[in-house]
Amino acid sequence: MPERQLKDTKAWLRTARVISEALPYMRRYAGQTFVVKYGGHAMGNQELAQLFARDIVLLKQIGINPIVVHGGGPQIAQMLERLAVKSEFVDGLRVTDQQTVEIVEMVLAGRINKQIVTAINEAGGTAIGISGKDGRLIQASKLRRTQRDPDSNIEKILDLGFVGEPKTIDPHILAGLEHSGMIPVIAPIGVGNNGETYNINADTAAGAIAAAVGASRLLLLTDIAGVMDREQNILTDLDLVQIKQLREDGIVYGGMIPKLETCVYAVENGVDAAVILDGRMPHSILLEIFTEHGHGTLVRREPIGDATVR
Repeated sequence: MPERQLKDTKAWLRTARVISEALPYMRRYAGQTFVVKYGGHAMGNQELAQLFARDIVLLKQIGINPIVVHGGGPQIAQMLERLAVKSEFVDGLRVTDQQTVEIVEMVLAGRINKQIVTAINEAGGTAIGISGKDGRLIQASKLRRTQRDPDSNIEKILDLGFVGEPKTIDPHILAGLEHSGMIPVIAPIGVGNNGETYNINADTAAGAIAAAVGASRLLLLTDIAGVMDREQNILTDLDLVQIKQLREDGIVYGGMIPKLETCVYAVENGVDAAVILDGRMPHSILLEIFTEHGHGTLVRREPIGDATVR
């Protein structure tokens, strides 16, 4: 056999072996719902965006029901700068006045949402883009945060404007889309009791939706490999007790804390497991779902059996 043909044959065999090894996981997860929070570098890189769309279509093809919830912080910042609208952050949250929330909704529910929908449709799926305002999918309330003055030690309530948090999620809307064979792509915009628009953190929205639909998995795509220990080794499997200890020891801090809080909320409210994944890695979703040891940090309510096996 010619050398070139031999190399091609070996490559095909490796591909066939990978597909064969994935079969048990395909059978395990068929009919289950996975909520995927999509954002960060994975969304800003065109090649990764195309691969993400193909992976979502693949999940649908093999019987998994994917729900995509997307962010868009960098794109919002670019639009605000272009329109000369100043904004500030408090504790990692964008203070959102009336003018800003209109721009946020335009960018999230308009441009970004339709880009993702188009990519999934071009990859062979049937995606439909909605925001949390459609059908009152995400009913939200104003997010309340307090801050302690370092001099007086007095707590004060911060007014973040139209920054919200999910109050209720209507799962029937998503069930209807699932039964129609569609892939929901959701912009994290909520609606208040009086019709006001709220900007919601995408991780928070994804966790609330995963709990409401009884998802098997919540997958959070990020710009890091996962939760790290002090030596910067990835922690592949965590339970709630371990997460509490990591916070007390100061090993997890900053932006990782709200992501872990979302994971904890999800698993405490019925989601089997939540995973923090490196969205910069091509096919990171497939590596997590269809391989024995996964890819990223998996959060469970309690440890079960061999923690190295997903």
